[in-house]
Amino acid sequence: MGQKSKSKKNRQKLTIIEIPSQPRDAVKNEAEEEQSEEETENKISEQTEQIIETGSVTVKRAKHVIHCLTIVGQIEGHYILPPQNKTTKYEHVIPQLVAIEQDPEIEGLMIILNTVGGDVEAGLAIAELISGMKKPTVSLVLGGGHSIGVPLACSAQQSFIAPSATMTVHPVRMNGLVLGVPQTLSYFDRMQERIVRFVTDNSKISSEDFRQLMMNTGELVMDVGTVLDGEKAVEKGLIDHLGGLNEAITCLYEMIEAENSDSKEEHHNANKDKEASCR
Repeated sequence: MGQKSKSKKNRQKLTIIEIPSQPRDAVKNEAEEEQSEEETENKISEQTEQIIETGSVTVKRAKHVIHCLTIVGQIEGHYILPPQNKTTKYEHVIPQLVAIEQDPEIEGLMIILNTVGGDVEAGLAIAELISGMKKPTVSLVLGGGHSIGVPLACSAQQSFIAPSATMTVHPVRMNGLVLGVPQTLSYFDRMQERIVRFVTDNSKISSEDFRQLMMNTGELVMDVGTVLDGEKAVEKGLIDHLGGLNEAITCLYEMIEAENSDSKEEHHNANKDKEASCR
């Protein structure tokens, strides 16, 4: 008996400690936060890839969904430029514009320009596509919008230029072999007329004033033409507004909201007409 009582005393007392479990709501919130962080990281990586591959980005985490398209360097046309040149390839830009116009999620287009010009027909093709878009479009000239960059800047529904930016207006040029015959001069004149017509149709400048800027011989030392800073470009009527990114985005948002209100009103009137026809 003495031995049994001693063994009982030597036994250790075991106590069970209950560890409180996390509430289900807290676990759920943590999982949702992790998922949202992963989604954010995926969106950022997608935007980064889009910028690297196409030089453009679709901004979704903002007041309105807009697509930002950059036209920089030299506009590449039917001939491939040397690899050291910074270029915008028109065969990449044209499908993007078609996709933007057809995408119901994208509400507006912002075009950022800093170009020295380039191929005339490629630049005019891009400008014609932009001017023919139904969605709100705004262009912003930063640095420079020279040569064929002038029609590109005018192609948007509203255009802006930074005060420090410049635009060079000059006649059409051609590189390589040129035949010194009247037909060549006639071809140059017709090509130039296409540019003049497009610019005057999509801006406030008259054809006479634009030709005068183009044929000015008293400003450029090694060329014919005129260099306009931001204030002069607005004063001449080439560009609508003087401003930067904030002013351009604000204008685009206002255009989108006006477009949305008009579409709602049209939808409401269409429903009224349907009700009246049913009666």
